[in-house]
Amino acid sequence: MNLVKKLSGPLWLKEKIFIIMKKILIITYYWPPAGGPGVQRWLKFAKYLPEFGWEPIILTVDENYASYPQQDSSLLDEVKGIEVHKTKSVEVLELYSSLNKNKQIPYGGFSNEGNPSIFKKISRFIRGNFFIPDPRKAWNKHAYKKAVELIKENNIDVVVTTSPPHSTQLIGLKLKKSNIIKKWIADLRDPWTDIFYYDKFYPTKLARKIDKNLEGEVIRNCDELITVSESIKNIYSDRYGVSNKTHVLTNGFDTSDFGDINTTKHTNEIVYTGTVSEDYPLDQIIYLAKNTSVFNFKFIGKVPDSFISRVKDENLSSKFKFVPTISHEEVVKEMASSGILLLLIPDVENNEGIVTGKIFEYLMAQRPIYAIGPIGGDVQIILDNTSSGEIVDYNDNSFDLLRKYEDDFKKESLMVDTKNLDQYSRKTITSELIRIME
Repeated sequence: MNLVKKLSGPLWLKEKIFIIMKKILIITYYWPPAGGPGVQRWLKFAKYLPEFGWEPIILTVDENYASYPQQDSSLLDEVKGIEVHKTKSVEVLELYSSLNKNKQIPYGGFSNEGNPSIFKKISRFIRGNFFIPDPRKAWNKHAYKKAVELIKENNIDVVVTTSPPHSTQLIGLKLKKSNIIKKWIADLRDPWTDIFYYDKFYPTKLARKIDKNLEGEVIRNCDELITVSESIKNIYSDRYGVSNKTHVLTNGFDTSDFGDINTTKHTNEIVYTGTVSEDYPLDQIIYLAKNTSVFNFKFIGKVPDSFISRVKDENLSSKFKFVPTISHEEVVKEMASSGILLLLIPDVENNEGIVTGKIFEYLMAQRPIYAIGPIGGDVQIILDNTSSGEIVDYNDNSFDLLRKYEDDFKKESLMVDTKNLDQYSRKTITSELIRIME
């Protein structure tokens, strides 16, 4: 029977009014103490679901067995009071990192690595052809067993699988085929076989076919499919004919993370947060640095060594500050105190639908956003809809936008008059999730 909980309120109400909480099982590989944007999505859903009468139960991997590219222990404070179950796993990526010089767990697409050596190329080939859909699928047998147990014990109403890693979706597929779940929602935070770095795994035709077949099985069998952008939704709707059950739930911002941002003093820094790879428009950043006498750049997160070397070679070191990964709380403070927030979209094919999770927290920081990416893509639609900034094309070397921001900064009027932000709040997006579930 579902858990009965009392509503908060005056004392005379507490003994009389009760609600029966429906239960949702969220199966996710990334959960605190894991860090990064992939954690934020369902952490925030779990935070707000009880306000809508749903009790979240989390199934994740034990951090002692997990392979996280980054960790953020500060997020543990946000998940206090949430029921979390953890299982063992076998992690191939731990072996890879132990053999690798920098000892790091690779990010998606190996974006935290520079030009690959022979060892790395062979490793990527093995990953792309022998670990389909990804190396973390060894967690599945442990997670599936625990999921069955939790579903039976708790009378679960809805099961959500969120990815990447896309192997997590195969847990939901197996549960669905076993006929032990009422409703299965597959949440794809990133494209599966259409991700821009897919070819970096050197997949053979056979590997591509196997992977695409798995993708198709998941999408056809899930009861509801969630994506983070209209472009990704269109890919799956067109390919598999599932427009009737495909929904867009963007990432978002949590207003409680930002406090009173109106009292924050702003610097002359153009701030970028997150991981950068060789696919990002780094040439344009060098050009911007050479053509501004007002702004400096601060990159918070992993940046290719080749880019740092180039900054030194171009005698631009005084204009750049590179900060290692920091806690989410500290990142939010850096966003709010920036002069400008920098948003970069990888310069790759079919990038119109790439909407990085950071853009929504950029919106809440209410600082001007300088984006470099595809004109007419989903990012431009969001910026135009919220009046939060502007986007320039990869080949735009006019510096008109930079000059405008420089003039405004000198006049102490560098700010934005944002609008339509509430649609991207985590609570609002959770209410949309409720409609999908019910």
